Amino acid sequence: LFLFFFFPQVLLLACAEDLECVPGFQQKVFYIEKPFKFTEDQLVLNLKFDDCKGNNKLNFEVSNPDFRVELDGNLVALKNVSEVGRALFVHARSEHAEDMAEIFILEANEKHGALKEILKLEGNLGIPRQKRAILATPILIPENQRPPFPRLVGKVIRSEGTEGVKFRLSGKGVDQDPKGIFRINEMNGDVSVTRTLDREAIANYELEVEVVDMNGKTMDGPVRLDISVIDQNDNRPMFKEGPYVGHVMEGSATGTTVMRMAAFDADDASTDNALLRYNILRQTPTKPSPNMFYIDPEKGDIVTVVSPALLDRETMESPKYELVIEAKDMGGMDVGLTGTATATILIDDKNDHAPEFTKKEFQATVKEGVTGVIVNLTVGDRDDPATGAWRAAYSIINGNPGQSFEIHTNPQTNEGMLSVVKPLDYEISAFHTLLIKVENEDPLIPDIAYGPSSTATVQITVEDVNEGPVFHPNPMAVTKQENIPVGSVVLTVNATDPDTLQHQTIRYSVYKDPAGWLEINPTNGTVGTTAVLDRESPFVHNNVYTALFLAIDSGNPPATGTGTLHITLEDVNDNVPSLYPTLAKVCDDAKDLRVVVLGASDKDLHPNTDPFKFELSKQSGPEKLWRINRLNNTHAQVILLQNLKKANYNIPISVTDSGKPPLTNTTELRLQVCTCKKSKMDCSATDALHISLTLILLSLLSLFCKSF
Repeated sequence: LFLFFFFPQVLLLACAEDLECVPGFQQKVFYIEKPFKFTEDQLVLNLKFDDCKGNNKLNFEVSNPDFRVELDGNLVALKNVSEVGRALFVHARSEHAEDMAEIFILEANEKHGALKEILKLEGNLGIPRQKRAILATPILIPENQRPPFPRLVGKVIRSEGTEGVKFRLSGKGVDQDPKGIFRINEMNGDVSVTRTLDREAIANYELEVEVVDMNGKTMDGPVRLDISVIDQNDNRPMFKEGPYVGHVMEGSATGTTVMRMAAFDADDASTDNALLRYNILRQTPTKPSPNMFYIDPEKGDIVTVVSPALLDRETMESPKYELVIEAKDMGGMDVGLTGTATATILIDDKNDHAPEFTKKEFQATVKEGVTGVIVNLTVGDRDDPATGAWRAAYSIINGNPGQSFEIHTNPQTNEGMLSVVKPLDYEISAFHTLLIKVENEDPLIPDIAYGPSSTATVQITVEDVNEGPVFHPNPMAVTKQENIPVGSVVLTVNATDPDTLQHQTIRYSVYKDPAGWLEINPTNGTVGTTAVLDRESPFVHNNVYTALFLAIDSGNPPATGTGTLHITLEDVNDNVPSLYPTLAKVCDDAKDLRVVVLGASDKDLHPNTDPFKFELSKQSGPEKLWRINRLNNTHAQVILLQNLKKANYNIPISVTDSGKPPLTNTTELRLQVCTCKKSKMDCSATDALHISLTLILLSLLSLFCKSF
């Protein structure tokens, strides 16, 4: 082991031998280079202590229990030790003197530093240069130590001795949760750990140590005791952010970044235990190259390493690659722990292939008068079927001036479905030629264009069918007066056969005649009446009567056409007016002698309805009992001229419309004169007291006739 001194002339760091004996260590500060590890029984250095009186009962204590100082002053390691911290402290005591020596352990690159850097190092260790009563040097403990426990890990030294006093340790890990991890020997200051430590749970413990007398009174301190847990490589790298899926466009340049893989290691990030390196273990599939991708060992970036020509989606065995990625700690060394994850890389399609028809000409046959899909046009496209680079868009670029055809894309098959949307007529054109173009939904890449194979011709043959005759016009309309004589001619219908290339005859028949009023000549189509046309019939709606007729050609099988006839019926005065109401009641002591308001209605139309004329039939007897007053064109009021006795009275009233000639209807108004008491009307006895003016007149007429 290399032992060296800095600036021998600096007496603070190294002391020359002195002729005069000075009690204590002859050299108090040492700097040594840290080896890879201290081996068991290895001599670290020799310490010279002299109390100038023979060193009687000389005893040494070392701050790290893995070292000891023998009686001859040799500092040796008790076992193989790799971590000791940045300093060791040796306390020497004899009957006549005691002293402290400090041994600073430096990394190899620190040994050539300037003196001020070394002094700075000492300051950074937090070790004041003045004399201390309690020396509590930092303790380093590896995690994952195995039993037995408790295990000695350090020592606290009191420069003034330990007689009559005891050490007390406190803080998180002692008397605070998690409790009981560390303890101190009250008498000699030995610090022990009682269980296995986990750096990933707690990496550092900040404790306090003090010296108290036997009564618990603090004599020295408290001072801080730092315990650091030394990391062991006990955590594998983990990929936590999966699934990992990356995309790269086909034809991408070599070196294109696809995605980044990042693993996590719970070990100390400042050590190689968490220094990760990445590697591709396996690629599936292995074609066209087993090394399609490369991963940056430090950053985890996956990039393409093949030429753009090999990165062709359409020629690949599969557009999906799976890479098994390994992350290894310890900087990728063989002793490192590993973790793996799968990276899925999808080769995205770009529209580098134009769609092409499977043939240049398609044939279709359709019957005239029929609509719907007549042919499916097939195309091929090597691009990804799940993208707009594959989906086809069709258009008719020639041969469709009447817009009789449309074409749409079948989303499942990508075929073009050509349809007839307006019925075709064989007699007008028996053949049609369409020019169809196909494109993609997405535009082609700049260096690709649509070629001749992206257009195709469709030859359509129209088949002749026996079409039904057509009425002209349809519907047909005529106006007639109601009540025209039976056998009157309404009109003559006209139907023609659209099959002009065939010579066929047409016969007519009645299809629907709701009221049974009409007939048709089967040869010439003359429509006549078989009954009186009645405008007031329930079969007439809004003065219009509707009937349907058939025209049947002589084809095999025969074809039929339907014609509609609307007959508007003009009104004539053929309905007498009616009167309402026909019953009225009045109290025998009524003060208001206005008995009832009468109304008239007529089924005919104006001017064969109102204004109506209301009249009373001639009254007999010495006195007139009532009169009628016209209120308006449709209503009149019956008024009693005096109170009448309780009885029933029938009053004949005639009402006449305004038609030419006018029609009159006479209706009897039944008038009941009742007894009224306390707002109750009693008409029950009126039948017994019935007096009918009509019967009186008939009786008088009978007697008059007998006298002759």
